Amino acid sequence: MLQDAENILEVTDLEVSFGGTPVLHRIGFSMRRGERVAIVGQSGSGKSTAIGAILRLLPGSGRITDGSIVLGAGRTRGDVEDLAVASEPVMRTIRGQRVSLVPQDPMANLNPAMKIGPQVADALVASRRDLGPEGRLDRSEVKARAVALLSEAGIPDAGRRYGQYPHEFSGGMRQRVLIAIALAGEPELLIADEPTSALDVTVQRQILNHLQSLVDARGTSLLFITHDLGLAADRTDRIIVMSEGRIVEVGTPRQILLDPRQEYTRRPVAAAPSRAARPPPAPPAPTSEPEPGSGTVATFGAHAVGTPATGRAGDGRHAAGPGAPEGTPHGEGERTAPILVVDDLVKEFPLRGQRGGTVRAVNSVSFEVARGTTTAVVGESGSGKTTVARIILGLEQPSSGEALIDGESLVTARGTRRRALRRKVQPVFQDPYGSLDPTYSIERLIDEPLRIFKVGDRAGRRDRVAELLDQVALPRSVAQRRPNELSGGQRQRVAIARALALEPELLICDEAVSALDVLVQEQILALLADLQGRLGLSYLFITHDLSVVRQIAHSVVVMRSGDVAEYGSADEVYLRPRSDYTRELLGAIPGAGFAA
Repeated sequence: MLQDAENILEVTDLEVSFGGTPVLHRIGFSMRRGERVAIVGQSGSGKSTAIGAILRLLPGSGRITDGSIVLGAGRTRGDVEDLAVASEPVMRTIRGQRVSLVPQDPMANLNPAMKIGPQVADALVASRRDLGPEGRLDRSEVKARAVALLSEAGIPDAGRRYGQYPHEFSGGMRQRVLIAIALAGEPELLIADEPTSALDVTVQRQILNHLQSLVDARGTSLLFITHDLGLAADRTDRIIVMSEGRIVEVGTPRQILLDPRQEYTRRPVAAAPSRAARPPPAPPAPTSEPEPGSGTVATFGAHAVGTPATGRAGDGRHAAGPGAPEGTPHGEGERTAPILVVDDLVKEFPLRGQRGGTVRAVNSVSFEVARGTTTAVVGESGSGKTTVARIILGLEQPSSGEALIDGESLVTARGTRRRALRRKVQPVFQDPYGSLDPTYSIERLIDEPLRIFKVGDRAGRRDRVAELLDQVALPRSVAQRRPNELSGGQRQRVAIARALALEPELLICDEAVSALDVLVQEQILALLADLQGRLGLSYLFITHDLSVVRQIAHSVVVMRSGDVAEYGSADEVYLRPRSDYTRELLGAIPGAGFAA
């Protein structure tokens, strides 16, 4: 049954169906012992279905309807098994012991009501390896081994943190806990399913370096699932590219990235951001007349939405300002004031349990956003970038300093002035499914800001929703659907349409593309650039991903531990970084070594 004794896994003619409809079409691949293989593809490609089949954890009506999944003989025990037909009792002896999984979202896979240590201990007990004589379990030994696993996975002071809850850990630390759980049974094959997709590039590198050292030390085979070709190229020996339930290409990282044979592979290779990505966009060109929706007054029934676009990007002028970086775009003649000025911003939070103690999350941060341009704020988790965004949106009170939108602050504005400012600035968040009410129709979600601000009548609002769907390139037919009926990229387009409903001048995009596949990410970035050109929008783009910033930003603010580490034009930051921290972030971008 096993073609090669050196193979740990052989998948042959595997077909998976849901409700009788095949979604995985007779795929086949093999893995040698100790090999690192990546399965790469965008959402819907079938990569997660393949993993669900290997683990026999297919959701809903999913069934293996043909083919075999042969697991080679174990290092110290276990016969050759065809997992496609193995019984559930047999699968329970395989999962966690011979084949283990590091899942994507630690908060969804760790019990929030249970301490970290006992969750690792449970995994050890389930594997029942060498835990006392004759299979009897010794509680103190289990705890000692759980602490050792946490330490091995990179958790500092593991003995103390054994008794803490998941919410007391950072995202990177929670991911390390999942690695400890996955390695508890000393598996021969470790499946890592998008294990770092939500992490900063430097934390991602640390986690993957540590994971690689752990599997290398054990001789464990690694099956790495990702939508990031650069990451796959950096971390694996071989890449399998999937599309629509089929394997379309297999090769070494160098073959796939530098000489892809299939058109499907060429598209994500071309779209993948890297240090060698396209140069930053030019500022919007001057226009003699505003295009439809570019700050003009749209009338709905007896009401109007929006105000004339006085001083907006359509005039082609941008402030350089005394605090602006060299290279900030500006036009000839009179300078217009920037849409956003952040001046000496400070935010301190009280420390729980320490009377009078504080932590400074934002420390004297200053920058500007010129009209019609994009300023990116980049940094790791805890850098203070989201706190800055919350202060701009009026959701946090600064300890000192100010954030001014057209010369006014949402924090101090009251009454009608506050409502007017809120219409000028709107957010687009990272997780559209989390920010969109799943019980609402798309039409109700998009027109909700219009209803809150009492803009237009019902017919006028319906027309406005149709116009907004056109602007974000969604068919009008989605208006009566629900968010769960749309893809991730479509949901993010809905979130953008909702943010545009009141014709704002400034969008604050908080990790707006970080959860998307590279092709969908490219589409959303292109949409944002198109909207900026047509509507004269300004963007504050919050992200941890410098490679994405390269594609959209005119200016870049790099933050670290609440401070501004670097502030300059996109070209300056990428090509002539002054800060060691910026150089570290650039060096952590996956796939940079394969850039042509």
